[in-house]
Amino acid sequence: MQKHTNPEWDSGTSTYDSILLVGFGGPTPGCCRQSDPCPGEAHCFVEGIVGNAPSNAARVKEVTSHYVKLGGFSPFNELTFKQADALGEALRKRGVDAPIYVGMRNWTPYLHETIARMSEQGHRNILAIIMSAYRSKASWERYQNDVIAGVETVGDPTLSIRYLEDLWHLHPGFVNAIANRIRIACNGISESRFAKAALIFTAHAIPQVAAKTAPYSEQFCQTASAVAEVLGTDFDVAYQSAPDNPTVPWTGPDINDLILEKRETGVQEVIVSPIGFLCDHVEVLYDLDLEAKATAEACGIKFIRAGTVGDYPEFIDMLANLVCEEFQTLTPSLLCRSIAGQKEH
Repeated sequence: MQKHTNPEWDSGTSTYDSILLVGFGGPTPGCCRQSDPCPGEAHCFVEGIVGNAPSNAARVKEVTSHYVKLGGFSPFNELTFKQADALGEALRKRGVDAPIYVGMRNWTPYLHETIARMSEQGHRNILAIIMSAYRSKASWERYQNDVIAGVETVGDPTLSIRYLEDLWHLHPGFVNAIANRIRIACNGISESRFAKAALIFTAHAIPQVAAKTAPYSEQFCQTASAVAEVLGTDFDVAYQSAPDNPTVPWTGPDINDLILEKRETGVQEVIVSPIGFLCDHVEVLYDLDLEAKATAEACGIKFIRAGTVGDYPEFIDMLANLVCEEFQTLTPSLLCRSIAGQKEH
């Protein structure tokens, strides 16, 4: 059964009237009223992702504690809205004045809430940007499915949403933004010291079975190689944020295990760049800035963590240029896919 909002999109006459940034989301202040008494926003957020089955209780408790240690909330939403603001400013400088909205998979503003608001405000032809550089079922298809569900909830048959599908994991704007974030983190470090340090790129771990059927790991490694080439140095890749004692194998090596290996080779300093994340949210702030740093310090290794691309100008300019190209052409050859062509999984 096909899921669509407007199966007759005419690429020759239709124009986009708005932009939707599609993000993961993070807990912010405000009880969801799903439980009484309230266990806290972080608990509800994590349970909503992991599931409320008794077998998941330990995992929910563990991950919730990460948020609690950092104040109980996540900066993810705020940082994504900053990206939206920066993108809007960059687009206006290019003559594009389309309103930009933000919708999240796992917290307010939920995608269905944002899509409903866009419909109420008269938007019908929407360009959606999934905020993920690497593609897997978890980082791409599930977002699309939630968009479809949001459109169905609205029930507006004239509403069409297409995705910015250009691959940008090797785009110079993305690669150079990462490289410059590393340079900023290493400001004041001599060339010889930088050359001796171990540069490690990280991305979120995914189940190995999922990695076998998606380009996620390949794209991650390609970005790492491109950034290292710009910096003129060797590198390693590692994964982070996998569950403890998983029932199935996840991609590795884990960042903490790799740091332990580096100790055995005499490395005295690691530079960690989380290129699988587009902003500094809890999985960066806790899993790297606390856990991985603690692992490094226990090994007598100095730990430097580079910032994510966030609203760094080169990254935002890349998105703005891709959006402008899309607005100007509106042709199927650019791989813009309408919801009309998607099927229920």
